[in-house]
Amino acid sequence: MNNFNPQIVAFVCNWCAYGGADQAGGQKLEYPANVKLIRVMCSGRVDPQFVLQAFRRGADGVLVLGCHPGDCHYRSGNMKAWRRYQLFAKLLAQLGVDPARFKLDWVAASEGKKFQELAKHMTETVKRLGPLRLRGFVAEGAQR
Repeated sequence: MNNFNPQIVAFVCNWCAYGGADQAGGQKLEYPANVKLIRVMCSGRVDPQFVLQAFRRGADGVLVLGCHPGDCHYRSGNMKAWRRYQLFAKLLAQLGVDPARFKLDWVAASEGKKFQELAKHMTETVKRLGPLRLRGFVAEGAQR
């Protein structure tokens, strides 16, 4: 299990969380290279199907990172993400996905350190859980 390098997909809001990730890079704050960023206009635009697709294609964990409540550039997109997250996390648990593999959090464009900490924490958590193995859920030939 020591050689396990989990694949983490992070859906990041264009206006805040992506800026936080960019700031982490600009400040040379190291975070695990296994965290792959997918830039979305708003965390509220992250459809549950995107999360399912990430898991189906081999992700061991998924992060959704958006603007802090009250700071959404689309007024309430992040609250829409929060409501979806609460419902979808329950559904994933019923499908056999440990809730620790799916996380929603808020990262401002000025919070490079917070982005770094979230990326590291998610990687460490998923590494402890081990590879995600969902029978009948992951497409045959899905690449790791």
